[in-house]
Amino acid sequence: MALVGVDWGTSSLRGALMDNDGHVLEERSAPNGILAVPPGGFPDAFNDLFGDWMRAAGTRCLISGMAGSQQGWVEAPYCACPAGLADIAQKVIDIEPGRIAVVPGLSDEHDGVPGAKDAMRVPDVMRGEEVQIFGAVKRTGIGDGLFVLPGTHNKWVRVEAGRVLGFRTFMTGEFYALLARHSILARTVDATAPLDEGAFLQGVRIASNGEGLLHNAFGARTLSLFGRMDAGELASYLSGLLIGEELRSQPLEPGLEQPVVLIGAPALIERYELALHTIDVDPHTLGSEATWAGLHALSQTRPSA
Repeated sequence: MALVGVDWGTSSLRGALMDNDGHVLEERSAPNGILAVPPGGFPDAFNDLFGDWMRAAGTRCLISGMAGSQQGWVEAPYCACPAGLADIAQKVIDIEPGRIAVVPGLSDEHDGVPGAKDAMRVPDVMRGEEVQIFGAVKRTGIGDGLFVLPGTHNKWVRVEAGRVLGFRTFMTGEFYALLARHSILARTVDATAPLDEGAFLQGVRIASNGEGLLHNAFGARTLSLFGRMDAGELASYLSGLLIGEELRSQPLEPGLEQPVVLIGAPALIERYELALHTIDVDPHTLGSEATWAGLHALSQTRPSA
């Protein structure tokens, strides 16, 4: 018996072939996210990359991520929080029964303005990150804590007793791209520059000055005008401002005793580690292994009654 775990996002496609114990035997990836797949083209795109893995009798595939969205292969409706693995297993949608299935994402609704008469509940969603969270729980043994998933749309997730209680999404990565490439700051920021740790940490600290992001972001222009930072430094400074603003909005205290788990790509993990260290928080970190561990755990989970 083998399991093919697939993470099919907006811009990329990656997968792992695992044995029955969850050990990864091989990994593959392609720049073939759902936006690059023509109408009706999902079966061919899947078979082109993973067809040979699926030939062995009894092989099953679980697909997480945007392949289960309205624009994906088959829509898998969101599973509402609080939710554990058994709740998600109950909402897995078959593409080919017993062979290929799509994992649902999670939804959470937040209260609107406290005390307002017509306060709305604003929905929040994730697809793919839920698998990473449960994989991280399995890999680390941490079932209670704050799980942070940096990316284009960053997730801050509350986990208790191995279940996702709720989460909040921050468009930090997307805002960075917009400011660094499509605003007045694009003329003074080199978005391709490597991380400058000092400039980044200066941005993180400035974010806590109480002046607000809309004011602080303009400083990335004036620091250039006054020759205090070059374009490479300013890229890191702007990144620090945005991540610092994100950090400022969290219920975190210096030296937080609650475990914090970071899951994501190494370059982003490095930045969030640096930012968290400014408030004396030392997080646990994981990469792609969290996805494969989560999909394997889900394949071994019986649906809730």
